[in-house]
Formats: sequence, structure tokens, C-alpha cells
Amino acid sequence: MKLTENFSLSEFESKDGSKTPKDVKNNLQKLACNLQMLRNKINKPIAINSGYRSPSHNKAVGGSKNSQHLLGKASDIRVQGMTPKEVYDVIEELIANGDMLQGGLSAYSTFVHYDIRKTKVRW
Repeated sequence: MKLTENFSLSEFESKDGSKTPKDVKNNLQKLACNLQMLRNKINKPIAINSGYRSPSHNKAVGGSKNSQHLLGKASDIRVQGMTPKEVYDVIEELIANGDMLQGGLSAYSTFVHYDIRKTKVRW
């Protein structure tokens, strides 16, 4: 199932094969639309390391019990040819311009976490 021009639902589904709940699919649609804005800006493919996580998968990977991944509102992404800091900076610019939703954002050593919780959170 295609969510946007460049993203499909399968990219965001839990890596343990769990069924994606309907309300989570709605959140993934919103998340994908925001990531499409990033994709359009940088004109490079975005790899989704992690999107929705079922409760059991989230626990297995050591995720927070309140993780936005459990709601389908978070993604861990990477872009070939860009550092996590560069991706982070572009997302901050798009949020400031109103092109992406405000939310959680963090640059790790190999990926960027972005979520659409609507509250500005940085770590």
C-alpha cells in the first residue's frame, strides 16, 4: 500500500511481522506525508530503519515504554550521502518553515529519529 509518492506502508511496519492496527496506519500516513516533504527537499531516497513497533518488538529492541514508535508516529531514518546532523538540520528548517510537523528530533551516530508528537522535544 502506497502512503505517498515515495513511501509504502511496508517500509514502516513492525519488523517482527505484527499486524499494524488501523489507528497506527492513520498515524503512519501522517508521518509518511511529513517525510515526503523532507524527501522532496533533499531529492534523495530516505531509508526507514524503524517505523511502527509492536509492543513486543519495542521491548525486544530496548525502546521506551512510552515510545512514539508504538503509536506509529516515529521513524528512525537515514539518507545515503548525508550525515545524521545534516538530515537533522534540514528537518529543523522544514519545521521552522511550517512544512513538517513539530515533534521529537534527535541525531544519533548513524540515523535520525523524527516523530510527529506535535510538541518540540530534542535530545
